[in-house]
Amino acid sequence: MAIHVTHFKVDGHLACGRHGDTLVSTTEVARVKCRSCRATDAFQDARRIERNAARRAARQTAKIAHAAYRWRAAWMQKLAAIPGRQRLPRGFAGQPFV
Repeated sequence: MAIHVTHFKVDGHLACGRHGDTLVSTTEVARVKCRSCRATDAFQDARRIERNAARRAARQTAKIAHAAYRWRAAWMQKLAAIPGRQRLPRGFAGQPFV
């Protein structure tokens, strides 16, 4: 049984310098198993770029979720939907009635 090692492919070449038609290669950082490929600058840069992109996406998602949770506006909208002259709770100065 042959053991297949997945290499990192950069611009059509393997990062570790090996060559051959039967070598398994990928551009996905998480699937690379070759220790020589993982030690190259090209692989390290690709991994850093991918990791930073994931962090930016997570921060953006958290920012959107935080902005979407506007409790004050939601509460005022809920009170405005109640029929009659419902008073707003304390702290909502400048608007005695909804």
